[in-house]
Amino acid sequence: MPFKPNYNQQRSERNRAKEAKKLEKQQRREEEAARRKTPDGEAPQDGDAPQEDGETEPS
Repeated sequence: MPFKPNYNQQRSERNRAKEAKKLEKQQRREEEAARRKTPDGEAPQDGDAPQEDGETEPS
């Protein structure tokens, strides 16, 4: 064995992968919920979504 195993690094890699998977699953669930809430079952279009920052579109 050329190198001594770094258990802390391995644990952090596992935790990082687990967290990424959890966030991906949460995002997928939110997208499914949003799709169910639309009348046609389609994802909302870019122009249909309300702006979150409170700014209005330039005229």
